[in-house]
Parts: sequence; C-alpha cells; structure tokens
Amino acid sequence: MKLNIIVLAKQVPDTRNVGQQAMNPDGTVNRSALPAIFNPEDLNALEQALLIKDDNPGSEITLLTMGPTRAADILREGLYRGADAGVLLTDRAFAGADTLATSYALSTAIRKIGKYDVILCGRQAIDGDTAQVGPQVAQQLGLPQVTYTRRILDLQENKMTVERSIENGVEVVEAPLPLLLTVDGAAAPCRPRNAYRVLRFSRAATPTEQAAEGFRYAGKVAADPQLTLQEWSLAYVEGDASRCGLSGSPTKVKKVDNVIFQAKESKRFTDSDEDIKALVGELLANHTIG
Repeated sequence: MKLNIIVLAKQVPDTRNVGQQAMNPDGTVNRSALPAIFNPEDLNALEQALLIKDDNPGSEITLLTMGPTRAADILREGLYRGADAGVLLTDRAFAGADTLATSYALSTAIRKIGKYDVILCGRQAIDGDTAQVGPQVAQQLGLPQVTYTRRILDLQENKMTVERSIENGVEVVEAPLPLLLTVDGAAAPCRPRNAYRVLRFSRAATPTEQAAEGFRYAGKVAADPQLTLQEWSLAYVEGDASRCGLSGSPTKVKKVDNVIFQAKESKRFTDSDEDIKALVGELLANHTIG
C-alpha cells in the first residue's frame, strides 16, 4: 500500500535558553537573539511518518512549513532524515498570523498538494504552546483527527488504529482515512540524519535561495529536480488574503513580559554527608519537602 503523507512542521526560536536579549523593547520576540530550530514535537510527527513509510514501501512524505525564506532550513532537515519533498509556504501576507490564520493558510496549501492519506504534525509548538493548529487544520479540511498520538498500532487501506495519551493513561482509537494526527513528545524520537542524504540535500534550495548572489549549486539543482524546494505564495495556493496574517487573526497579543528570575540569596552545599543533612533539614523546615 502506497500512501501520500504530509507532515506539518514549524521553525521556532529555541526557548530552552531564554536570556535578557530574547525580547525587544516593544514586547515582541527578538528572534535574532535565539537560534531557530525544528519544533521538537514536529520531529516526533516526522518519525511516525517515516515509520509508516518503512512499513509501506513506495509511500511519499511531503514536509510543509509556513514562514520566511530561512524556514527552508527545516525542510532540508526533514530531507536529511527521510522526507521526500519540501514545500515552503511564504508570503508577506502570512505575517503576524495567529493559529486560526495559520491553519487556514496551511489548509490551502494542503488542498494544493491534493493527494494525501495521512497528515501529521506535532501536538504544539514551543513558541506558542496552544495545541490548536493541528485540530484547526483538520476542521478546515473536514477531516477526522486523533490528538496526542503516541504510536500507530495498525494501518489498513481505509482505517488506522492509534494509541493516544490521556490523563492518567492511554487510549486506543480507530479512525478512517484520510486522517490528521497530532503527535506528542511521548512518541518515538526522530531518527538521526542520514549521512548520504545530508551530502545530497544540503544543496536543496528554494527558488529564492537559488536566485541569491553566491549560490554555488545551480548546476547540481538543475540536474536533480528533488533539490528544488517548492516555494508557494498566497496567490499560488489561491487563498483569501482577508483570512491570512494579521487581518485573519482574531487573537491579538496586547503585551508580552520578559521575566528573568534572579536569586536574592544563595547557599552552596558540597556533597559531604554533613551538607546533605543540613540541606534536607532546611527543606523540611520550610516545608519544601515532607
């Protein structure tokens, strides 16, 4: 059985090491101060797609992301790990989108792709933590959805059985295809890059990147169609501008505060028995433990 699989991915600022320079004076994120990474749970989703492909030879995985030109980096990252194609949805009209506008834009691109049996994405992105985009895309496309997916138990021609996380346990559900899955961090981590694919797809580029001064791989890209990453605009996917970007976003961020925690006082303990006993005594005394 050959399946057409779409994985939705997002390039996000690495929020694991947020410092004083992470926010601009106006309260917006200073993205230049934070390295951009592949959203972690989207990597879990990619691994589930790759597992489907392993079990169903001939299946194809298309990675779809929305963002500026630099977001092509995660398309290449997906290709290094086993994806077959990448699509960058990029247009100034998409800027400032909330989850509703983002899901609308992604759904127009998915319709443009046309053929799909399974759509996967991470449960949520670390720069928003809303867990809304996946379910909203399913709603926009009129698809059944299974959220908090941990693993795929069985896949047949017209249905899938999935194990999903629930409070205090797991649940096994069955849903018809085509289907959208959101995948959480309890799912299998994504496999590492493949060295051969890194050598090949490090040359992959969007038309904008190919047109940039100093691009060195024009001949290689011309000889290998898979090295051209698709770059789609609002006009190309035939989207409604009023439903994209700021104009299509009912959610408005009024203020963002950058909170830096600083210790007022500190004590240093060694690993000696006496210091450990003293530390435990303090924690018991102030009811931190016990």
